[in-house]
Amino acid sequence: MVCQELHLRGGYRLNMLPEALLVSAPGKVILHGEHAVVHGKIALAEALNLRTFLRIKPRKDEKVRLSLPNIGAERDWDVSKLQLLREAFVDSGEPTAPTPEQVEKLKVFVGFMTGSADSECLALLAFLYLYLFICRKQRPLPSMDIVVWSELPTGAGLGSSAAYSVCLAAALLASCEEITGHLREGAASGRWTEEELKLINRWAFLGEKVIHGNPSGVDNSISTWGGALRFQAGNILSLQRIPVLRILLTNTKVPRSTKALVAGVKDKLVKFPEIMNPLLASINAISQECERVLGVMAVAPAPEHYVVLEELIDMNQHHLNAIGVGHASLDRLCQVTASHGLHSKLTGAGGGGCGFTLLRPGLEQSVVEATKQALIGCGFECWETTIGAPGVSLHSESSLKADVLQALNSS
Repeated sequence: MVCQELHLRGGYRLNMLPEALLVSAPGKVILHGEHAVVHGKIALAEALNLRTFLRIKPRKDEKVRLSLPNIGAERDWDVSKLQLLREAFVDSGEPTAPTPEQVEKLKVFVGFMTGSADSECLALLAFLYLYLFICRKQRPLPSMDIVVWSELPTGAGLGSSAAYSVCLAAALLASCEEITGHLREGAASGRWTEEELKLINRWAFLGEKVIHGNPSGVDNSISTWGGALRFQAGNILSLQRIPVLRILLTNTKVPRSTKALVAGVKDKLVKFPEIMNPLLASINAISQECERVLGVMAVAPAPEHYVVLEELIDMNQHHLNAIGVGHASLDRLCQVTASHGLHSKLTGAGGGGCGFTLLRPGLEQSVVEATKQALIGCGFECWETTIGAPGVSLHSESSLKADVLQALNSS
């Protein structure tokens, strides 16, 4: 795929944008450091090449339509009513965080009960918040048609809400001429400049705050920049050179409460500090060693590096079980993949949810297929994909897969 930096081609208004502007952003997996990161240790996150896609088109009928086919939601609003909302909603200056009053005002406008927090409600609130603030300088507010479709399952700890917020921020900023909205001639896809990415990320973080209240900022950052990030004590560092790794991503479909799992680790830490502190320190050392190995692999990859990565995966999974965030479904995932000579661990909160399996180079596809079928036979969902993927990107229509185009164009 041809990928070039984007360049602005003079000024334009929304009705002068291409017939359709297409944006995508990746999800994320935590390689190592989940739960330990809550206690000041390192976490390593990588961009997952299961992506969220957005199509934005101008309209001429003074309406704004948002379609979310994954959750069967579609809404449209009159621009005149949105302008009245803006006047009552948007104050002067750059927003730093959505206030509870603003969120409740949006809920009333959309028609949801106060306190409602289902996925449709939160997705609509995040869109309206970003639309009203990013487009606040437009007179009148722009009419547009937006469709968002995702390869990512929701509620699985894979950063689906962040990818949604990043896509919205990029598309709205481009439509309002705050960032570039055109590809170079002949380019299949493109990325924004560093300054433009910072702007996208800042707005996406506000969208995440509407959805989650107090997010860490990791998910929107990895979705914006792609590649890999190191996160520790609130500080986010992009890892400049990392290899792309093939994985199987498995969703056990076992629901879990992140809040309850985090609280359980904290309780154990209070009850057994001399046991838990060494475990968390050991998880931190695993993250540090993984970061070192990935850096070496980016320069001169060798088969022995994959052996080390597999050993680190096994050790961390045992540690995560020891601190109390394992689950029988995740044990089953590890047993099935181990029976095919592969190595897996949970990613994210644990207690069910998702895990990933490293696929080393040269692995026969028959082994991969047999493993996938065995996991599906357990009632799990399974995807063969990569991590270390590009961040938020602009696309030509010809560069997207047929199923993505069908999903975006049929809504």
